[in-house]
Amino acid sequence: MSDELIVKKCSPTLAGIKTGNMFSIRIADGEDIYSELRDLNRVLLSKGIRVIPLKITDGFALIYLYRPKYLKKDLKDSKAVKILKKRGYHLESPERCIVQLVSRLKEKEDFPHEIGLFLGYPPSDVEGFIKHPRTGVKCSGCWKAFSKPDEARKTFNRFTLCTKEYQEMNRNGKTLTQLAVKVG
Repeated sequence: MSDELIVKKCSPTLAGIKTGNMFSIRIADGEDIYSELRDLNRVLLSKGIRVIPLKITDGFALIYLYRPKYLKKDLKDSKAVKILKKRGYHLESPERCIVQLVSRLKEKEDFPHEIGLFLGYPPSDVEGFIKHPRTGVKCSGCWKAFSKPDEARKTFNRFTLCTKEYQEMNRNGKTLTQLAVKVG
């Protein structure tokens, strides 16, 4: 897994302005994705970032790069709690919720709609998507926004600009360790 790919898919999380990102990668037969992720965690853990596989299937791995402190805060939101409880999540810890998300991903062919909560999407938009995935969308970018479209557009633009800047810095020699921001 190249630094270039991680920067392309996860710059807002690396920069400390987003809770998490997910991306899919191809894996070859016999490739040890776990070893690669352990190495990546050694580099990013000191920056407050973790990387884990959410789902591995024939030839592909769904990777989750996230900031545990941000996720813990996000999952305490009253609307997020309501959404997760309704779907049977046990909210003792973010790690337990991730384990349950992994189980749900294995059980279902499509993404569980609550997955947006693990990426830092506004709970009101996650709720809107769960209730009416095709109607009521006010704007879309990284996610479908059902409320506060102006705020969502600003966030989409911020994430896009961050990614462009991080890709440029990476092309100019900045390593993943140098790009990942340590947030208090």
